[in-house]
Amino acid sequence: MDLHSLRQFVVVARLEHLSRAAEELRVAQPSLSRTIARLEAELGTPLFDRAGRLRLNDAGRVFRRHVERSLGELDAGRRAVAEAVGEGFGSVRLASETFLTLTGPLTEFKRAHPSVEVVLHQMAAGEMGRALRAQDVDLCVASQPIHGDGLDVVRLLEEPVWLAVPYGHPLAERASVTVGELAGHGFITGRRGHWLRALLDRLFAEHGLAPRIVCEGDEPGAVADLIRAGLGVGLVPGFARRGAPPAPVAWVAVDHPECRRTLTLVWGTGNHLTRAARLMRETIRGWRWEG
Repeated sequence: MDLHSLRQFVVVARLEHLSRAAEELRVAQPSLSRTIARLEAELGTPLFDRAGRLRLNDAGRVFRRHVERSLGELDAGRRAVAEAVGEGFGSVRLASETFLTLTGPLTEFKRAHPSVEVVLHQMAAGEMGRALRAQDVDLCVASQPIHGDGLDVVRLLEEPVWLAVPYGHPLAERASVTVGELAGHGFITGRRGHWLRALLDRLFAEHGLAPRIVCEGDEPGAVADLIRAGLGVGLVPGFARRGAPPAPVAWVAVDHPECRRTLTLVWGTGNHLTRAARLMRETIRGWRWEG
């Protein structure tokens, strides 16, 4: 059971698809299949269900957790030794659903520490807990809760989420709207897993409704532009409103107490953080988020 085989197993477990895993790993699919078969033979049990689509089974999920923690500790050890020997800052790996919110603190950090390597990972909140526990990343900034034990969380910002509509839209002159009044309007939003989409689905589900989605994508920064173009309406955090140019869209309050965003900074309890990661943590925590 070598490290190379374990790293390959983690990729197959994450994707639950042999051909896509082989493509990501740049190995031949038959070779990857043999690697997984050898692991299963050594462990004495299958790690995947193979009836139809490849699925990680209960034994595979248990093994994956231990492998990810072990590989994470080894990588953390390498980084700690490199930092100690080089007497430098090390690097920092930061994950977020979107980096638009983080341009200010990231700019401040790079200005103060230009030689530090900052590695950014765009990641859904549902993946962040696993990535932190496996030490694939050092810090995460999330707009929805990250579930699981072994995580330290600091609140950075709590703000309202607004409805943005193009000028000339029937709701453009309204000061506020209820969720029920939004039924039937076409929404521009992120794909499932993005926090704005999760919030939208949750608000509508409470009323026994489903939003009508006319555009979903992976570019949160494009939402306001598409709304301004008249393609639909959308939920937009207050942070984006403060940084927007004068009156690109009309902003309407949503009359619901949960139409808000809580931005948090999260790291793994007990994880080794390089000096660079600790400095990034303090930069993000000390940033003037309100206002």
